[in-house]
Amino acid sequence: MTTVAPPTDVTRAPRTAARNRRRTGRFAPYVYLAPAMTLFTLFLALPIAYAVYLSLRATKVSGLGLGAGAKTEVWAGFDNYARALSDPDFIASVVRVGLYGLLLVPTMLGLALVFALLLDARRTGAKSFSRVSIFLPYAVPAVIASLLWGFLYLPRVSPFYYVFDLIGWDAPQILSSQLVIFAIANIGLWGGVGFNMIVIYTALKAIPSELYEAARLDGASELQVAWRVKVPIVTPSLILTFLFSMIATLQVFAEPMTLRPLTNTISTTWSPLMKVYRDAFVRDDIYSAAATSVIIALATFVLSFGFLRLVQRRAFSQENS
Repeated sequence: MTTVAPPTDVTRAPRTAARNRRRTGRFAPYVYLAPAMTLFTLFLALPIAYAVYLSLRATKVSGLGLGAGAKTEVWAGFDNYARALSDPDFIASVVRVGLYGLLLVPTMLGLALVFALLLDARRTGAKSFSRVSIFLPYAVPAVIASLLWGFLYLPRVSPFYYVFDLIGWDAPQILSSQLVIFAIANIGLWGGVGFNMIVIYTALKAIPSELYEAARLDGASELQVAWRVKVPIVTPSLILTFLFSMIATLQVFAEPMTLRPLTNTISTTWSPLMKVYRDAFVRDDIYSAAATSVIIALATFVLSFGFLRLVQRRAFSQENS
């Protein structure tokens, strides 16, 4: 009868080491993710949760509101949301931002696509210089760009108005109530074309050159190659840039806020985020500001998600094929 010897320390050690390595490897991804998740929780998730909490609260004033305990924080439910959605200032700001987006986004993406196609053309010279020149305005902060353009809009200090006066032309008042939306859109256009151009141009450089050569052998001109080969292939990049531009449009703040001291045609509630700023830091109504912020965030999410659902088949058909 054969007997099996019990495992010795020599044979047990490799098994224990392998088990420990598997156990360590199981927790390794969480160790790498821990710093990012900690920062996400502290600086994004918790502030969002606190804003939602504040949007459901309100201040109750007792008597004349003087003395300790005269103002108490109470539960308000959805009253702040109802007041925000029925506020004429908020509705007007949403309409203005909608018009601003209709002016800015198609023009900006159209120019970005044209510049990217021109830089990708075979006969284009000085590509590096042109690429940097188009992208450079994006590197200028929005506040600085708004100040620069704001002084160019002022008739007393703008060199453009001086030239128009010498010629004898009547220059339009860019900061008037009818044209101020074009003035703000121009600043966004000046700064946003370069970024979107780089995204589209990068996608164009990833297209195999064999596709261009095959199209040219079939008799296609450069314009036909651009319209029928390049544009369809970079459609996912156009969708991405449109999504980013739409989100940036909903969050426009720096441009009108910087131009506001230069003219009286921009109100404190010109954009939804300006209304949030006024409610929080001018009127000291942090609860209404929190409710408006949550509404803006939800609207941004719904529009972004709805747009991606609408175009997902077109956007991801190339990746799935």
